[in-house]
Amino acid sequence: MAAEPTPRTIEQESAKANALFDKHYDNFADRHPESQTYLGIKKDYGEWDDHSEAAKLYELEITKRNLKEIEESINYDLLDAQTKVSYRMAVEEAREEIRNFKYRHYNYPVNQMFGEHTNVPSFLINMHLIKSMKDAEAYVSRLRKVDDKFAHLIAGLKIREESGIVPPRFVFPRALESSKNIITGIPFSDTGKDSELLADFKKKVEALDLNPILKKRLMQQATAALIDTVKPAYEKLIAFLEDQYTRANDDAGVWKFKDGDAFYNAALRKTTTTELTADEIHEIGLMEVERIHGEMRAIMKKVQFDGTLHEFFEFMRTDEQFYYPNTDEGREAYMAEAKKVIETMRARLDSLFITKPKSEMIIKRVEAFREKSAGTAFYQPPAPDGSRPGTYYANLYNMKNMPKYQLEALAYHEGIPGHHMQLALSTESQGLPKFRKFGGHTAYLEGWGLYCELLPKEEGFYQDPYSDFGRLAGELWRACRLVVDTGIHAKQWTREQGIEYYKNNTPDSERDCIRMVERHIVMPSQATAYKIGMLKILDLRQKARNAMGNKFDIREFHEVILANGSVPLNILEELIDDYIASK
Repeated sequence: MAAEPTPRTIEQESAKANALFDKHYDNFADRHPESQTYLGIKKDYGEWDDHSEAAKLYELEITKRNLKEIEESINYDLLDAQTKVSYRMAVEEAREEIRNFKYRHYNYPVNQMFGEHTNVPSFLINMHLIKSMKDAEAYVSRLRKVDDKFAHLIAGLKIREESGIVPPRFVFPRALESSKNIITGIPFSDTGKDSELLADFKKKVEALDLNPILKKRLMQQATAALIDTVKPAYEKLIAFLEDQYTRANDDAGVWKFKDGDAFYNAALRKTTTTELTADEIHEIGLMEVERIHGEMRAIMKKVQFDGTLHEFFEFMRTDEQFYYPNTDEGREAYMAEAKKVIETMRARLDSLFITKPKSEMIIKRVEAFREKSAGTAFYQPPAPDGSRPGTYYANLYNMKNMPKYQLEALAYHEGIPGHHMQLALSTESQGLPKFRKFGGHTAYLEGWGLYCELLPKEEGFYQDPYSDFGRLAGELWRACRLVVDTGIHAKQWTREQGIEYYKNNTPDSERDCIRMVERHIVMPSQATAYKIGMLKILDLRQKARNAMGNKFDIREFHEVILANGSVPLNILEELIDDYIASK
């Protein structure tokens, strides 16, 4: 019979495993300059990631090699509990990447929401910090290499079209508009305002402690790169998209792809980290929609609204009292109230959490060049070295899309205690390998965000019943996502059917309903993560409460949820089971 491993043996094998995981992560970052920038590393600051087909094949071989090295060099039985979790996650993520490599083209790299056409300016503006002459030169270097980046992008779009993977028609006008916006203004024309990229570079360079001659030289270099490289690169992409637009159709779901059903099932497994089928997810959505409608009717009674639920929806959609003016003053008022909500919640964190993030968080408007196509709100994690704070972005392009009654829930989800608590703590964690600190499982990430819309309600927030309605409206939105995402991709619903379902079941504007369905179409399965993740966290919390009775401590429960970084839901359940057993 084998002897029990000693604590020293376990410590050594665990250290060896974590060193290997970090080596693999560091090697990945070495191959991906954009990842380096996100991490605050300036090693290849003037380079872009290689998205060529050759690079994808190379990455696959590295993944296979890494998996073999993990399985052959690490003894799982000699690892401590936390490193066993890391081992399982590393192995499963590698296997999943290998298994799903055949689906690498089953996506739309240019769409109405995101893509390389908007990533280039948003990355340079938000990620590429300029603290020195060298940093400014690296910015110019990246501008000069946009043509290579877009050449690989167009080659990938052509490969997809050969396999019948072309975005639906609705994608093209907005993707084209966003692309044209980037090359609008000075220096692309002789009049008007500075273009977004030129204005960003000028602002950053002007803040440097350099003599005026060097600053002028840098501005000349950036201007030349914008005219000679960036403009032609975008013009080639625009020409390709305009040509492809003539061959697009309105088919919405991935069922139109070869083996589309198998791809969608794989996408659901990856997104939800469960084995739930499309039909099961669809049914969960229908039940949740019915439950939330019931809670909304209770609020109708509370505010003494006389009418049907649909009439209440229309009232909430149209009454001016629920919206800030669509003016600069209205936008400033929204931002001020969002900051106030965040600060009020920040003061209550000690009663809910043991560990709080050290990183700062700011609230920022979505930039003008992408606000027409960007989502309502989103969060960007802080840089690990503290050079960049966590950022909650609010899209204030049209204040009719940002009702006052949803402001509170949105701030809790994207800011505190939502994604900032979650992602900043993960980034700052000292006990996890890098792939866990900086990686992400969508059901865990978005499930926590949605859970954090409900948590303040349980702590006495949402005193205004209309604000509580806004919370329910957000939860209802995520429940409808389960229905519509599976409807479009598994049940062959049309875009119009999806829009109609949202219009009939939510208080959101027709524009929001259209945008959400279009999001489902270009991001199959992604929107199912929120409700599935939230329901799992609530189930686990109730499980812990039932098992522990008056020993249950919400602060300890949250510590277990957050201290382990982003994990699949099955592993999250195991961690909570271990916590329960420890008590």
